[in-house]
Amino acid sequence: MIAVRWEIELGAAKPGMARASGYWVVVLCLLAGMGCSQSKKPLGGWAAITPNTAIAVAPALNFSGSADFDPVKVADILASELSQVPGVAVIGVNRVLAILAEQGTGRIESPEHALAICDRLGADAIVVFAVTEYDAHTPVVGIVAQMYGRETEERSFDPVATSQAARPFPVTGDRQSSRPWAQSQRTFNARHDVVQEAVKAYAESRNATDGPYGWKRYVASQEWYLRFCSHTVCRDLLEQSGRLPVSAVAAGGE
Repeated sequence: MIAVRWEIELGAAKPGMARASGYWVVVLCLLAGMGCSQSKKPLGGWAAITPNTAIAVAPALNFSGSADFDPVKVADILASELSQVPGVAVIGVNRVLAILAEQGTGRIESPEHALAICDRLGADAIVVFAVTEYDAHTPVVGIVAQMYGRETEERSFDPVATSQAARPFPVTGDRQSSRPWAQSQRTFNARHDVVQEAVKAYAESRNATDGPYGWKRYVASQEWYLRFCSHTVCRDLLEQSGRLPVSAVAAGGE
C-alpha cells in the first residue's frame, strides 16, 4: 500500500465569506459527529437516470486528522465513480478548484456558495464531502457527503424524513434551495463482515474477482478501497435525491 502525504492548501476566504466558512465547517463537523449508525444502502449495477444530468464534485475536506491521503485525489476518485452512472455528466474537481482559486478560497464555504458554483459551471448539482476517518492499515474510511442542486421544479420537503437523516443542514428561513437534495454518512471498516460482503458485491459488479487477490484487491489497495467507498456514497446520494432507483444488493458501511 502506498500512502500519499499531502496537506490541503486553503487560500484566505473573501471577507464576505468568512462567517459562512466557519458555519459550513461547524455544520459538517456536527454531521460527522452524529455517529455512524445508518440504515444499509443498496449497491450494485447503476440504473439510468435523467440523461445529461451535470454534477460537479468539490475537493474533499479533511476532518480525519490524517495527512496520509490527498483530498483532491479522493475527490477525483469519487468523481470517477459518479461518472459510471448512465446519464450523469461529471464536472471534474479541477474546474471547481479553478473557480475557488479565483474567489481566493480552497473549498465550498456554504450551501449558497455551492449553488453559486453550480451556476458558474452550468451544473445541475454539486457534491460537497469530507473524509472524517482514515486509517490505511485496517483500512477504515469515514465519509460524510451532501448534494446541493438547483431547483428546476417544486420539490417537496418532508420534515419527518429529514429529521431522521444523519443530520439535516440547518436552514435559515424558508429557503428551499439551501436544503440539500441528499446526504450520506458512512464509516467503512474492512474488518466488519457486512463491509466485506459489500466489497465482494462491488468487485463482482466490476468483474474484478480474478487474479491472485480476487475481491480482496479492494481492501489491499487504498485507491481501490476508496473507489468502493465513493461508489457507495454516490449511490446513497442519488437514491435519496430520487434520481436513482433502489437496487436489490445490500451495501456495507455503518
